[in-house]
Amino acid sequence: MMNLKGNPEVSDRNLMIPLVNYGIQCMSMGFLVEETAPVVWRGLMVMSAIERLLRQVDWGELDYLVIDMPPGTGDVQLSISQNIPVSGAVIVSTPQDIALLDARRGAEMFHKVNVPVLGLVQNMSVFRCPKCDHQTHIFGEDGAKQLAATMGLDILGDIPLHINIRETCDLGKPVVVSNPESSEAKAYVAIALEIIKRISK
Repeated sequence: MMNLKGNPEVSDRNLMIPLVNYGIQCMSMGFLVEETAPVVWRGLMVMSAIERLLRQVDWGELDYLVIDMPPGTGDVQLSISQNIPVSGAVIVSTPQDIALLDARRGAEMFHKVNVPVLGLVQNMSVFRCPKCDHQTHIFGEDGAKQLAATMGLDILGDIPLHINIRETCDLGKPVVVSNPESSEAKAYVAIALEIIKRISK
């Protein structure tokens, strides 16, 4: 999605140097393994990998460190919440019931480990036809909003299901860079600004 691949270089201090594109430093397990190799790690292996990505990378001065985690309440989430100070968690879910179950578990887990949940993002909230602009709620309507209401959380915003997002991601040119004036890009920017506002409090 960021049009980055390859092994990171190592600094004089024996720290990995993040790969950079669009002014954003990135580090991923995907940079450290073969492109088609599965990453099937549990327990101590996961914690070791997280430690490496956090503390053996030459991050320098950062405005924000965003960690993209898999859904659920497994070793990754627990290791991060217990080993580094986390300003807040953002739960991302499609509106369908099965996805919302994971979203609820994730939010409950962060509450239990005293990580503030900044809110929910409803992903793929509506399909907008690129030809006629007709809207269809493929995954259901307002599921995340209903979950947020029951848990006392806020909706940070909605991301539509749009071919423009998929195509630009596949090209490694995020829609906020390649088409910043589009409604899809503006949805991402609005969510980012809302998150920044909440962290600043």
